[in-house]
Amino acid sequence: MPRILAIETSCDETAVAIVEDGKNIISNIVASQMEIHQRFGGVVPEVASRHHVENMTMVVEEAMSAAKMSYKDLDAIAVTEGPGLVGALLVGVNTAKGLAYAHDLPLLPVHHIGGHIHAAQLVAEVEYPTLALVVSGGHTSLIYMPKEGVYEGVGETRDDAVGEAYDKVARTIGLSYPGGPEIDRLAAKGEVTIDFPRAWLEDGSYDFSFSGLKSAVLNYIHNAKQRGEEVVPENVAASFQASVTDVLVERSRRAASEYDVKQFLVTGGVAANRELRSSMESEFPAEGNVELVIPPLSLCTDNAAMIGAAAQIAWKKGLRAGYDLNGEPGLLLG
Repeated sequence: MPRILAIETSCDETAVAIVEDGKNIISNIVASQMEIHQRFGGVVPEVASRHHVENMTMVVEEAMSAAKMSYKDLDAIAVTEGPGLVGALLVGVNTAKGLAYAHDLPLLPVHHIGGHIHAAQLVAEVEYPTLALVVSGGHTSLIYMPKEGVYEGVGETRDDAVGEAYDKVARTIGLSYPGGPEIDRLAAKGEVTIDFPRAWLEDGSYDFSFSGLKSAVLNYIHNAKQRGEEVVPENVAASFQASVTDVLVERSRRAASEYDVKQFLVTGGVAANRELRSSMESEFPAEGNVELVIPPLSLCTDNAAMIGAAAQIAWKKGLRAGYDLNGEPGLLLG
C-alpha cells in the first residue's frame, strides 16, 4: 500500500496531500487564492504563480505535520504535470522534483483531469467499464474508461467550458468571482421563466457547446435594459442553470446507455452545483442499473488528494518521470 505525497498547482490552489493506496486520505491541505483573484474577476496567471511560490513550502510542511509522518514513511512523490497554467504548473513540478531528488523517491506524473476522475475512488470502489463527466472552469468532458488507466474521450466542449460560462454570466448579472457558487445560490431563489437555448448539436455527438447560451443570456439582459424592463437576477440565474443542467444530464444519460457502463462519475468544480447533483441523482437513481458517484465538495474543486488517488494508477503501471519533467499546459489525457 504505497503512501504518496501529491502536489497540485494547475490553477490557483496550492494543494498538497498524502494518500495511501490511492483510497485513504492521510492529510489534504489546500491554500486557496480565491479572495486574491476576486478583485480581478478571474484568475491572473502571473499572480497565481507568485502566490504558489509563497505558499508551497508552508503547505508541504503542513501536510506532513497533519499526517504525522516523515519522508522516510513515503513511497513516492506525485505532481500534476498538466494541463493548466504553465507558470503555476512549474511551481508544483519543480517542488516535486526537488523533494523526489532530496529524499530519493520515485516521481509520478499525473494528468489533472485524471485526478478529477479518480477523486471518485476516494469515496467509492470504481467499477469498470465506467463513464466520467468532468465539469469545471476549464473543462467539460465525457470520458469512457473500459478498464483502469484507459481513457477514451467521448465528448468535449466545442467552445466555452461550463464553468467558464458560469463565470461570464455571473459577471453580467453583477455577481462576484467565482460565478458558479453565486449563480447556484441565486438560482435557488428564482424561477425558470426565460426559455434560454439548449445546444443539442444535431450531429448525434456527445460534444457540448455553451457559447450560444452565454450570448443569449447577455443579449437578454442587454435588450431588457434598453427597453427599460426589469431584470430579475434570480430568474435569469435559474433559467440559465436549467439550460446547462438539461444538456449535461441528457448527454450523460444517452452516453451511459450506449456504453453500457456500471458506474457514472461526476467530478470537477461544477459537480458541486446543487441542481446538477439533484438532477443527476434523479437520472441515475440508487435502485437503477448504473451507480452514480459524485465526490463531496472538498474533492470536487482542485485538491491534491485526487492527484494522489490518480497517482496510484501510475504507481501500479510502473510509470515514472525523470528530473527533466516539465509542466505541460496542453497535456492530453491518455
